[in-house]
Amino acid sequence: MLCLQLERKVEQLRAKHKFTVVAVAGSVGKTSTKLAVARLLEASGKSVRYQEGNYNDRVSVPLVFFGEAMPSLFNIFAWLGVLGRMRRQVKHGYDYDVVVVELGTDGPGQMADFAYIHPDITVLSAVSPEHMLQFGTIDAVAREELEVSSYSWQLLVNVADVDAKYLDGISYKSYGVGQPADYQAEVIGSHGVVGQQLLIKSADSEDFKVSTDYGGRQGATIVLAAVAVAKMLSIDNDTIVSAVADLKPFAGRLQILEGINDSTIIDDTYNSSPLATKAALDLIYATDAKQKIAILGDMNELGDSSVQEHRDLGTYCRADQLDYVVTIGTKSRDDLAPAAEAAGCQVKSFTSPVDAGNFIKDIVAPGAVILVKGSQNGVFSEEAVKQLLRNSGDASKLVRQSGDWLSKKKFD
Repeated sequence: MLCLQLERKVEQLRAKHKFTVVAVAGSVGKTSTKLAVARLLEASGKSVRYQEGNYNDRVSVPLVFFGEAMPSLFNIFAWLGVLGRMRRQVKHGYDYDVVVVELGTDGPGQMADFAYIHPDITVLSAVSPEHMLQFGTIDAVAREELEVSSYSWQLLVNVADVDAKYLDGISYKSYGVGQPADYQAEVIGSHGVVGQQLLIKSADSEDFKVSTDYGGRQGATIVLAAVAVAKMLSIDNDTIVSAVADLKPFAGRLQILEGINDSTIIDDTYNSSPLATKAALDLIYATDAKQKIAILGDMNELGDSSVQEHRDLGTYCRADQLDYVVTIGTKSRDDLAPAAEAAGCQVKSFTSPVDAGNFIKDIVAPGAVILVKGSQNGVFSEEAVKQLLRNSGDASKLVRQSGDWLSKKKFD
């Protein structure tokens, strides 16, 4: 009943006021893409409403349209207040040109719940293993994520990370790094982990260059998605170039931090999946450094594919590029670590992220580059980063540092 009331308020808001809705869906990269899209449109002069955290389920998505925080589900009076404020916003003016939302799913059938939004543009970032205990197969994941095509006015798909077989019969525009697409990006200059220059190509305008602080293919893909949305909204190239230059990576998502002993930390600790972790490893492989260390935590919610996915990731670790592979968690210890050792890597395993960080503290060489990746629940690889920061005050830049989160972090 609550969801229906919230959704009705969004429908009423859309019916009475004119604004554009951009939605972001996909197995990985949703939040980073959502934030990049929102920030780029904001820097381009649009008035944009969005939410920085994970408001991506049926209850929380409607709140984004009205700038409301999530009350306790059991606080009736708080929800009555939310609904009252929503009602007043519907009646009065709406000061936003664009609303950017993230659409998430934990199991089959949930993506259909967002049909009432009818996004003007939906970005599909990837189809890859997610919540496999619920979905079972990658085909089921694809069916769920592609449900957005049935109710979006325009669909923008990252064709590098969505298999073409899932797109048959669907109308969409494409984006991709280093491959043919409606919106393409080619890396024409790299600054290692701290950024790169991209050449943007599209059929509807002349080629143009952007400089970004986002590194690697993963970073280029995020920036390209934001650029493509801006182009679809008829924002001119010069404005896009200026706006991209202002974009910065977000906490736990390819964030670059200063580490001890003049090291550089690639903080990608927000979450982890096979596709995203391989992309992060590609970034460190492409970086010049005298010492390279990868801290890899368990990847959660992979279901029956978990053992094989962790083994595949271990095999993906390159002994010629990594001086150490340090794992956090039992899945990585039991499955990833042996595969990485078989690939010739020097491996050390821990169940505690604090212990992993303290181990690296003793071995880090001057100028090292350290990649840190892992799922959140039970892994919390950001706590390894905390041990390695040059400036302890930068701990505030890490994910999951609120009192509630810190109270949940119990390590052996």
